[in-house]
Amino acid sequence: MPRLSLLTKQQNLEQFNQESYRTTMNGVHFLVAFVLFALAFTFASASDPSPLQDFCVAINNTNNGAVFVNGKFCKDPKLATANDFFFPGLNIPGNTANQLGSKVTPVTVEQILGLNTLGISLARLDFAPYGGLNPPHTHPRATEILVVLEGTLYVGFVTSNPDNRLITKVLYPGDVFVFPIGLIHFQFNIGNTNAVAFSGLSSQNPGLIPIANAVFGSNPPINPDVLAKAFQLDKTVVTYLQSRF
Repeated sequence: MPRLSLLTKQQNLEQFNQESYRTTMNGVHFLVAFVLFALAFTFASASDPSPLQDFCVAINNTNNGAVFVNGKFCKDPKLATANDFFFPGLNIPGNTANQLGSKVTPVTVEQILGLNTLGISLARLDFAPYGGLNPPHTHPRATEILVVLEGTLYVGFVTSNPDNRLITKVLYPGDVFVFPIGLIHFQFNIGNTNAVAFSGLSSQNPGLIPIANAVFGSNPPINPDVLAKAFQLDKTVVTYLQSRF
């Protein structure tokens, strides 16, 4: 009996060791799989930094001219002052005495140098009574979130091709609306009083492309034959539109 008992204990110990080994290996396999998945996810989500201007052409010889970076050069943080992070005057209404009846006062990295690399900017929008328009445009580098302080605005954006779906809303004081990055959008004052709104944008330099100005007011002008065919217009109409911009 003692020999049988000893044999049984040895068998149980061997079985226990085998199960422990399998458990350990399963744990190791899981850990390896987890690490590989994490690395794969890291590689899949890796990308170049977003551009902070229209383009940044590479140069091989820095002695041939000025060198630019993606954004702006940074000063020594020890030399930063409060004025690097400050901009006054957004309480002052913008002058809307123009053809569009609107005025946008931007606060980007050009106005606040401390915004460099922070990925955010701001703008005040003023609209003349009924008809003040911030015309169809796009920000190639930023999503915009707008809040109305005064007046009534009809706003909207158009989704990308092929749907080209128009999404609009009438906004009143306190209302907020979002314009997704890169999509054509507009704001139009449909009230009988001045309208005021503020926008936050997800870039230090969101960029601005007014559609009409870009198409009909490019420098040098786009060949009228191109625009006539693209818009299905008579060439004389295209030439007239180009003269307006």
